[in-house]
Amino acid sequence: IAEPVTCVPGAESEMSSSGTPDLPVLLTDLKIQYTKIFINNEWHDSVSGKKFPVFNPATEEELCQVEEGDKEDVDKAVKAARQAFQIGSPWRTMDASERGRLLYKLADLIERDRLLLATMESMNGGKLYSNAYLNDLAGCIKTLRYCAGWADKIQGRTIPIDGNFFTYTRHEPIGVCGQIIPWNFPLVMLIWKIGPALSCGNTVVVKPAEQTPLTALHVASLIKEAGFPPGVVNIVPGYGPTAGAAISSHMDIDKVAFTGSTEVGKLIKEAAGKSNLKRVTLELGGKSPCIVLADADLDNAVEFAHHGVFYHQGQCCIAASRIFCGRINL
Repeated sequence: IAEPVTCVPGAESEMSSSGTPDLPVLLTDLKIQYTKIFINNEWHDSVSGKKFPVFNPATEEELCQVEEGDKEDVDKAVKAARQAFQIGSPWRTMDASERGRLLYKLADLIERDRLLLATMESMNGGKLYSNAYLNDLAGCIKTLRYCAGWADKIQGRTIPIDGNFFTYTRHEPIGVCGQIIPWNFPLVMLIWKIGPALSCGNTVVVKPAEQTPLTALHVASLIKEAGFPPGVVNIVPGYGPTAGAAISSHMDIDKVAFTGSTEVGKLIKEAAGKSNLKRVTLELGGKSPCIVLADADLDNAVEFAHHGVFYHQGQCCIAASRIFCGRINL
């Protein structure tokens, strides 16, 4: 939060008493442009023709209707992702440094649209606008640039062994990765999942949370603008029991990553095992402690413990929902 904030050109902003730019005023005339399914760098209607409403949770106002993807739409997205991952495709033949350049470009585009994305994240998810702009968007931009730097630094090893042999290891991308995003940090979790996957050369099929799909769909437009080849990133909004389940059990998805509840995580792991035994990464419910040592500044500890459990109304994977406290003499 302490980092200097550069106001978006053309955005109205308040000035602090020191004369430095402060948080820009959020957009009051937000225009939602992208509500369709994103496959192969193109926008698609759902196969079923269904749509679902997206709301502002603070006012219960319907913001728009979004195309509702299901199993058939996931199939289309997986085919596009698999085609983009084929040997000889533009993505597979691309230099690693070029993958990094595309990720840097995506970070620049998100920085350009930072005000719009922060406003959208606040209106669609009920998140404090200041948190969205100062924390979430700043973190997304830095994460993409970090992942961009790794693209050409993924190295294998040469192993000295006895005899007339040459032994080495190399790291290769896993393949098509299914990624299921939660509603509490929609944009952050999207970037945390696609950034490393794309840096390593994978292709992805993403299902954003049905409550908060709008920033993911806007980022899809930026992925195309950045120059990623068709099929590398595909985004299918929809519900967990349909689109999410189709990703978890799909026979041509090589890995699934999910952030959400323990209950749903168990279902995803079971579906992955019963299908093609795909790899699974799960970030589920936690019980993070706040540790207060006996010699701590008690006033400071109380303030940070309060922040730790109530940040983002407690809807945070590392919310400090319990306290380990040493013996403190009051």
